Amino acid sequence: MSLLKNLFGKKEDKIKSNEDFWIWFRKNEKDFFNVVKTSGDFEKDFFDKLSPKLAELKDGYFFLTGMINNNTAELVLTADGNIKNIVFVEELVAAAPNIDGWTITALKSPLAIENVNISMGNYEFNRENLNFYYTVHPNLPDEIDLTIVHDDLNQQNANVITNGVYIFLDNYLGELNFATTIDRLNIVGKEQHEKELIPIEKLKDFLIWREKEFIEKYDGIIHSTENDSYNMLEAELENGNPLIAVVNTGLLSWEDKASHPWILNVEIRFSPDGNGLPNKDEYDQLNKLEDEILMLLKDTDGYLNIGRETANGTREIFFACKEFRKPSKIMPQFIKKYAGSFQISYEIYRDKYWQSFNRFMGN
Repeated sequence: MSLLKNLFGKKEDKIKSNEDFWIWFRKNEKDFFNVVKTSGDFEKDFFDKLSPKLAELKDGYFFLTGMINNNTAELVLTADGNIKNIVFVEELVAAAPNIDGWTITALKSPLAIENVNISMGNYEFNRENLNFYYTVHPNLPDEIDLTIVHDDLNQQNANVITNGVYIFLDNYLGELNFATTIDRLNIVGKEQHEKELIPIEKLKDFLIWREKEFIEKYDGIIHSTENDSYNMLEAELENGNPLIAVVNTGLLSWEDKASHPWILNVEIRFSPDGNGLPNKDEYDQLNKLEDEILMLLKDTDGYLNIGRETANGTREIFFACKEFRKPSKIMPQFIKKYAGSFQISYEIYRDKYWQSFNRFMGN
């Protein structure tokens, strides 16, 4: 038996926690450092080893690596702009031990404008050929609506230029800022711009100013839904099935919507009766699941239940949230807990004025 162990080696334990991952990484960090230091075979000797271990922990981790100086390598763990995964990247990096010769960084950091020069195909993306302007909407005063102008954009190369601009902003602003500070983004060519152009190097200062104003305006605002009014709305779909929604219509008229700019949309699929609605047992279980979510996402903590909609074998539950990290963390727990009963998915997106729910407001 000992001979077999020597021949085949000991199977590595599966990574089940952030601590497990860093224990594994420390065992391999000298080999990884050598790959980065000598510009070795990154794909075979680093990426192909690191990727499966991160995937054991959770889907959605990405990474970059390189030398900061002659003696220090950097590992940047990133969510690739996916809002739902940012908190997990941050927590994984926060759990990292001190490792000589390594700097571990959460999310792509912002770069100085002179250090951002992206090449894609035959096009460049830098401060020489990029400008911006912003649009103010009187009814949506806190919304940041940006238009980026690239000198070379035309109808034929729009996709390439758009992708290049997104990569430029991700590097210039940093991953977190790019993912969380812009509400609308439009990209046009220099022949299409409608306002006076502002140099792209001023974009950071503009966003810092707008975010500071926003935080000061809504700091400390909370809302209790205890005395809000809820309405039941019914409609008939094209296939003849009913749609039933229960909506906090009082909340949808609230003047301070922008204080809770993140929307959590939970989608729960069930086995419907013939009319697309749940049977009695499923109805009770769906309500139990919703109550459990409400226990964790409380209004006084900054998570407002807007309502729910049920039709065609799907229930959707809607929350407006002050921030996105806690909803990102709790939803995978429900997906796992109820895997035997329901198929659950969720989205988190920025919608300062809750325009997603205009359909519930009537005329």
